Amino acid sequence: MRRVPFFVLAPALVLAAGCINPRAEAATAQALNDAANEIGGLKNDVAQLQTDLDSLRTVVAKQDSVITRIVATMPK
Repeated sequence: MRRVPFFVLAPALVLAAGCINPRAEAATAQALNDAANEIGGLKNDVAQLQTDLDSLRTVVAKQDSVITRIVATMPK
């Protein structure tokens, strides 16, 4: 039986180990795409929450000024 030299066998093993299953690569790409879409959706949700919070702060400030005016007109 003939022995294969190490310098021939080693690169062949490295190349064989370096081959990735195309299905696994596609699944990873799809998972990354899905994660990016979810992160984009979360960014939109956070932006909407910030808008709602700013709106609520405006309403509270208006009500606070109304309450202050009512209290100022009450007899002591």
